[in-house]
Amino acid sequence: MSKPAVNSFFVGRALAEGLYEQLGNSLTNALSELGKFDAEQKEHLRSFTQQVMERAAQEVATVVGDSNFPSNSEPVDLQATIDELRAEVAELRSELQKYRNRTV
Repeated sequence: MSKPAVNSFFVGRALAEGLYEQLGNSLTNALSELGKFDAEQKEHLRSFTQQVMERAAQEVATVVGDSNFPSNSEPVDLQATIDELRAEVAELRSELQKYRNRTV
């Protein structure tokens, strides 16, 4: 085997190893960046969720003073609340029907 052929073989082999290392480094960096991005997005989502919950808690605190809204210490009878809402809806429908009959 001639010396140029042997040199070409080792150059090709070194080139392949170098490309393999570069590809490995690039893949590692890409996965690292993806992991960072994922962690940042999770943190942003957690932060946003916390802000939403804090706003909701503030609004609840302002509404709890309203007499129509039961406080946390009073048990809530859901069936009674549903019945009251149904009665209000029926009353509004009745008023709406009266209004429509007057305009026709």
